Amino acid sequence: MSNAVQWKDQQIVVLGAARQGLALARFFLLRGAHVTLSDQATPIQLAQALAAMETWQEQHNDEIHGDLHWALGGHPATLLDGCQALFVSGGVPLTLPIISEAIGRGIPLTNDSQIFLDAAPCPVIGITGSAGKTTTTTLLGNILAENLSTSERRIWVGGNIGTPLIDHLDEIRPTDLVLLELSSFQLELMHTVPHISAILNITPNHLDRHGTMEAYTAAKANILVGQHPSDWAILNHEDPGAWSLRKRVQGKLALFGLKPHPDRIPQAYLRNEQLFVHDGEQEQLLLNTADIHLRGRHNHYNVLAACIIATLAGVPVRNIRQSVENFKGVEHRLELVRIHHDIKWYNDSIATAPERTMAAIRSFNEPLVLLLGGRDKDLPWEKLARLVHQRVHDVILFGEAAGKIAEALLAARTGTSLAQVNRCENLEQAVQCAARVAHPGDVVLLSPGGTSYDEFKDFAERGERFKLWVQQIS
Repeated sequence: MSNAVQWKDQQIVVLGAARQGLALARFFLLRGAHVTLSDQATPIQLAQALAAMETWQEQHNDEIHGDLHWALGGHPATLLDGCQALFVSGGVPLTLPIISEAIGRGIPLTNDSQIFLDAAPCPVIGITGSAGKTTTTTLLGNILAENLSTSERRIWVGGNIGTPLIDHLDEIRPTDLVLLELSSFQLELMHTVPHISAILNITPNHLDRHGTMEAYTAAKANILVGQHPSDWAILNHEDPGAWSLRKRVQGKLALFGLKPHPDRIPQAYLRNEQLFVHDGEQEQLLLNTADIHLRGRHNHYNVLAACIIATLAGVPVRNIRQSVENFKGVEHRLELVRIHHDIKWYNDSIATAPERTMAAIRSFNEPLVLLLGGRDKDLPWEKLARLVHQRVHDVILFGEAAGKIAEALLAARTGTSLAQVNRCENLEQAVQCAARVAHPGDVVLLSPGGTSYDEFKDFAERGERFKLWVQQIS
């Protein structure tokens, strides 16, 4: 159901007027549908989105064959009257009353990723995981673009990062290759899966959305369900959550981990601080870990995953090596912002779960000042609290989750190296506090462990503001 004829004159409701929702609205307007775009925010709060959509409509007036209606400030059930399909943006919880009502009425429920996969004319690679998927997707995208892109073949990267690729569906050719980062929010409504699907890891995350680890894992598992025997599934065999899904693999299996798996199947692994790829018959040396510019052992997993997927996609090992050596990392992921008075400031705003903050802390040997907070996702903070006491000398808490984190730190206070816990109202105050308590030789690390939604629209805006305030320190 993806071409213009199939969507013409359909009554479509899209919930959520952020990046994915706006892309869906544009997609359906070009195909002659009657679109209602609904969001709980007010017109004032959505002024930027309204203006952007109006500008786009003016620019594409001759191509638009449908009409757009806005329903702001809530999601009334009356939107479903006459509705033939309900589309849910990634950030919209499936527990909303209007979604329950739609299910009760038998109205089809889906999202932009599903529509894209149904219509994509070329092979698709999908990557999911609780952590590391943006770094892995970005690195893999670079490897593929540098080695497989030609005048006859373009590499497209999107999904949960960048521009929703549904905006470019008409430009994608059968000879192209698509790489998607996929979140659990997207996967829980999907039934069409990529030709190559990778699960990096499954650890507690987004429990405020999914409720239980079982439900969260089930959403991640959707990336495997329905694969053909000729498709590939790539799993981290050292991660209990990812490895627990091996029996659901319906295609061919490939693996990655810090140690080789005993089975003679395609895999990537470390030996003596060297990365190898094994094609099932013989191994090939990729590179030394010293040649990787990304901090932390967790990034070795990300590189291994990208390398085995690139190999399955047809990139020669010697070419993969050069692309990995050239990769400097992802914005907002352990990004060095500034060195000022021998103090290094790092932006890890993308760390929106305690597990990711723990990985960031373990990436440093220097004394740490840690900025921690944001909005909690109903995740456990106890393990992070114990690690903070071992590795951090000053913690600065900010945002909605500050109180909950403070309680976890207090409960874990044994054998501590922690000198002080500071409380700030917001991130700007936290940066100013860090500038006061940091000493030469320290690393100041923004690795919040919570989402940005209590103060910013997303982790990227939080990271940009952090970088701005750090550069303003005199």
